[in-house]
Amino acid sequence: MNTLRQAKIGQTVKVRRLHGEGAVKRRIMDMGITKGVDIYIRKVAPLGDPIEITVRNYELSIRKADAEMIEIE
Repeated sequence: MNTLRQAKIGQTVKVRRLHGEGAVKRRIMDMGITKGVDIYIRKVAPLGDPIEITVRNYELSIRKADAEMIEIE
């Protein structure tokens, strides 16, 4: 299982599935990250947290813990 946390800078990936439960999963979905959406990895902070991505034509910073819950293909 590949997660968003394992994606490399400059890579475009597609969301396969969201893990997590309740409020955490709802928050990820509210940010526009849903099944089938393409995500472009823009930058990763020097210590790896946060990860800056482009999703649905806007920039978003996401924590490593949240990126671990997003399964990609």
